[in-house]
Amino acid sequence: MDWDDMRVFLAVARAESLGRAGQALKMDPATVGRRIARLEARLARRLFHRSHQGYALTEDGLRLLPHVEAAQAHLRAAEEPGAPGEGLSGQIRLGAPDGCANYLLPQVIAQICAQHPALEVQIVALPRLFNLSRREADMAISVSAPQAGRLHAQKITDYHLHFAAATAYLNRHPPIRQLADLRRHRLVGYIPDMIFDRELDYLASLSLPGAQMTSNSVPVQVNLLRQGAGLGVVHDFALPHAPDLRRVLVPAFSLTRAFHLVRHADDLRNARLRRFADALVSGIRAQVAHLEESVVQVERQASSENP
Repeated sequence: MDWDDMRVFLAVARAESLGRAGQALKMDPATVGRRIARLEARLARRLFHRSHQGYALTEDGLRLLPHVEAAQAHLRAAEEPGAPGEGLSGQIRLGAPDGCANYLLPQVIAQICAQHPALEVQIVALPRLFNLSRREADMAISVSAPQAGRLHAQKITDYHLHFAAATAYLNRHPPIRQLADLRRHRLVGYIPDMIFDRELDYLASLSLPGAQMTSNSVPVQVNLLRQGAGLGVVHDFALPHAPDLRRVLVPAFSLTRAFHLVRHADDLRNARLRRFADALVSGIRAQVAHLEESVVQVERQASSENP
């Protein structure tokens, strides 16, 4: 089979649209359609169902897809540098939830790229799950490990979250000593119907009113808190970036979550992506540990100064 035709097949299978596939391939949609029709004629099989909603794989298309993806993985592996000590190069797209993308990845990716000047990293920061089967990204960081699909998940590290508020806000209100005290305060959190992972529903287990100020973005929530809007659940690793916020109800309320690195199963043999993943995992682990420890150190210093 012609690999160029297989490349077109993969693009349409992942995009489910001639237009989106054409954009990825830098081809006219009509040309993409003709290439698919030619491939189907050559194989004497119908690979896609056509409808107003787009292109969906038929049973024959679904059977062909993993073989073509495996062939693509082998081709990518063959293009990798042979010597393990050679620097990383080329483009890698990394998907991540926006909290991780804003407060962890800039430091980690900057360090990796400093060590590999020919490497180009694209960070896609979106508050949703990424579809690696459609190649929205080469790999993605998630809070929950995927339970379906041809995906491989590697736990990166645990991280912790606590209630926090601006120091100015806390100074204007009575002390918060127990969870029940939160009923007298405004809460900041996620928009309920836009919580894309149940692990992010931090307030679900608490008998508290819903948050009055909400956003699907972690940095927006942090900035609301910095403006004295109320209290909210914040990643400990974000607090060094917002020194005007202070944790409360420690240790009465503490959450532990984990980041996972998710990759397509066919990419596990790709030496370049494997080396990048190793550097990414070790970098995130070190950064989370460093930032969380700095929060504890600041609190210890404040406690010693104000016994």
